Amino acid sequence: MNISYEHYRIFYYVAKLQSFTQAAGVLMNSQPNITRSIKNLEQELGCPLFIRSNRQVQLTPEGEALYRHVSIAFDQLQAGEEEIRFGKGLEGGILRIAATEVALRTILLPVLKEYRALYPGVHIKLMNGSTPTAIAYLQSGLADLAVVTTPFHTPGQIRKTVICSVQEAAVCGSGFADLAEKAITMAQLTQYPMISLSEQSGTFRFYSQLFEEQGLVFQPDIEAATADQILPMVKANLGIGFVSEAFLQEEVLGHGVWKLNLTERIPPRNVCLLMPAQRPSGSAARALEQELHRVAAEMEKYGAC
Repeated sequence: MNISYEHYRIFYYVAKLQSFTQAAGVLMNSQPNITRSIKNLEQELGCPLFIRSNRQVQLTPEGEALYRHVSIAFDQLQAGEEEIRFGKGLEGGILRIAATEVALRTILLPVLKEYRALYPGVHIKLMNGSTPTAIAYLQSGLADLAVVTTPFHTPGQIRKTVICSVQEAAVCGSGFADLAEKAITMAQLTQYPMISLSEQSGTFRFYSQLFEEQGLVFQPDIEAATADQILPMVKANLGIGFVSEAFLQEEVLGHGVWKLNLTERIPPRNVCLLMPAQRPSGSAARALEQELHRVAAEMEKYGAC
């Protein structure tokens, strides 16, 4: 048997939905046909791809390895279909944006509000994640542009433009509120549990370097998957975290979260726009770039960015 596109398409949806029944519904096919296709694929590859149970299915290690490659292919196909269907114009185009949580909360949300008012016909697809993930989306062609926070290494063929700077602060919950009553050093912070993003993130590298400059080791006790998870963990008294000032704008300081008075200065971080240097940008992407600069200039004027 030759493995066809349809076999991989069925495998993709069963793996993504973890269900033969749901995959059959999405593909408008019968469950016996879905099951038969997966069995044929497993037979052809010579290994089981799923661990079956009554309620759902799980990928085997071999299935996970295959899914990593198949999902990339199908994501690229979907992106290509969207680009052809919607185009890149301002009347009915599609704009795919990859962004970090800090960039989203700091400037991208207010920009998108203005952008939608100006260009309601543009379909926006937002992909949220870490800076490395956003850059990977851009490099693979799954995103038209990325709005990310430093530090990061700018890959070749990528054009970087600094949009604005953001300031971060150390914060704690009620369990550590006594620390907010006095000035505290970074050395003293190391005596308490800390929360950070993973070691693969730019945020982790930023604070590792900051602590290293003080002769200290940055060793967070808890790793959050995304920046927006840090503040709820702080409120739950799981430790001390560093968050963007933008995350504190809606908080009533002294009610669930306290801002610490660090003796050492936390350097500001930059929010940057990344776009392909060689690939031509569509009018929808260029319009967003202009709007980012305009809103950033207004926010800087009033000290909000």
